[in-house]
Formats: sequence, C-alpha cells, structure tokens
Amino acid sequence: MDYLDFEAPIRELDEQIAKAHALQAESGVDMKDSLVELEAKLAEAQAELKASLSPWQRVQLSRHTGRPYTMAYIEAMTGGEFIEMHGDRHVKDDKAMVGGWGAIEGESFLFIGQQKGVNTKMRQLRNFGMANPEGYRKALRLMKQAEKFGRPIVTLIDTPGAFPGLEAEERGQGEAIARNILEMARLKVPVICIIIGEGASGGALGIGVGDRVMMLENTWYSVISPESCSSILWRSWDFKETAAEALKLTANDMLKNGLIDGIIEEPAGGAHRDPEGMFQTLSAEILRMYRELKDLPSDQLVAERIEKFCGMGVYEESAS
Repeated sequence: MDYLDFEAPIRELDEQIAKAHALQAESGVDMKDSLVELEAKLAEAQAELKASLSPWQRVQLSRHTGRPYTMAYIEAMTGGEFIEMHGDRHVKDDKAMVGGWGAIEGESFLFIGQQKGVNTKMRQLRNFGMANPEGYRKALRLMKQAEKFGRPIVTLIDTPGAFPGLEAEERGQGEAIARNILEMARLKVPVICIIIGEGASGGALGIGVGDRVMMLENTWYSVISPESCSSILWRSWDFKETAAEALKLTANDMLKNGLIDGIIEEPAGGAHRDPEGMFQTLSAEILRMYRELKDLPSDQLVAERIEKFCGMGVYEESAS
C-alpha cells in the first residue's frame, strides 16, 4: 500500500502488525496479545490523524492511488451486473465518462460517473477522468432515458475538471455542461449525486445537480483546485496549502455552507484502507436516500431541487 507523508505513524504500525503476523506464521509463536495491542494503537493513531487533517491533506487523500474509482464502486454495488451504455450519438464515446444500468438489492438505477483509470495506460485512455463535451452529452442522453423509464439516477463524481483542451472548447464544452445543469434541474426522477474523490469546477457540476448531493468524508468540492488557485493568485504552486484552506473545499466546509446535503463516513484511515467496507456503506446510503425520494411526486421533486440550488449563495438586488 502507498502511504502519504502524513501517514508515517500509520505505516509504521502497519509494518509492525505485518511482522507480527509473519512471525506467528513462521514460528508458531502466539502473537495474539501483541496484535491486539498493535491494532488498538493503530485505531488510536487513525482517530488522531482523522481529527487533525488539514484541507490540503484531505485533498491528498481524495487522490490516493489506492482509492476506489467510479467503476469499482459500480461493479461492487451491482454485483458485477452492470450494463454500460456508450456514445453521445453525435461525436464518439468518451471513455472519461461512464454510464449504464445496474441494481442494488433489486432496485434499478442509472449510474453515471467519471472514471480516472487504474494504471498509466488506462489513465491515458480515460483522459485522467476529464470528460470532453461528448461525455457530458452522453451523460445527458442516458439521464433522459432514465427519466423516460422512470428510473432513479446516481452520479459518482471524481474529476480534476472538464477537459480544457482546444478541441473540447471547439465542440462546446461550456454549452454541454450548462445544458446538463439546466436539464438535471428539471429531471422528473430522483437524482442522487455523490462526490467520491475530486469534485472540481464545471467538470463536477455537469453531473452534480440532484435532490441529494453528498460527499465522502475525504473528498473536496470547489470551483478550482488548490494548485490552480495558487498558480493564479501567487504565480506558483507553492501556496497550494494556503489555497486549500481559503477555498473551504472540504466536506465539513461544504455542509456548513449549505452546499451539500450530508457527509458519508469513510472507513478508518480512508476509503483506500477498506474498499469493501466503503462499497457497503455507499450502497446502504444510496438505498436510504432513494427510499426518502421515491414516493415524492415528480413536480415536487423538481420544485424542491430548483429551490435548493436557487437558495445557494448570497446576492443583493439593486434598487435602480
């Protein structure tokens, strides 16, 4: 397992636990008491680390190489019975945006999300989770299909942003994202949006308008990444930690400011420490939220969704 710099105490305890298991297996010596003590120390260290995490450290955890991505969640939650759909019917199939049908405990959902890729080759194929306009148009095509058949929608958000390349702008990146925001606001079926990693800029908003918007504990959601913010304000990435603090991008900050509906707790140490536990937690949360929404009339869903997003932020109207 890869460890971040601030996870050094966790790494040391993990190594001691691994050595104790190896010694017990090789020599037959009973290490039960030592293992219990080490596990207790590990739990204590994880609790202390969790309580002291800075916004920048949360950003680092959201990018951890062992953290599960969208397809891992979908495959686990649907038991591998996922039917992926392809193409926007205009340009091509964007591999950075995935979508299709699956069921959790017999309840059918349309799943949509950004997929980053699990190795160098797949990251290039998936464009590091940065979708082009055709990705957002594919997502909208599938969401309208779900609306047609009366099926709920779950979006899993994990992107460093929409692709900023010239070709994306030429094909209407801004329009595609704006269109998704408009159409998602008035979908007549339940929409559940969950930030599972990075939630950056319009790339996240393009699939982020829902009746319930949730964040996993160690994720971030902001108009810009800390590095880009630092680069713009200070002409250097050296102030990324300061930028992360100022942006108020953590789940706690977003909930405090009324921009999300709740936080989903991660396993001790983060989702990468116990992916299976995280999959089970997310499945239960999706079903809980869907049961809260499924009996609401469609006009009420739309009205409450629009009211929620229109109520965000602070503004003044000029008398003149």
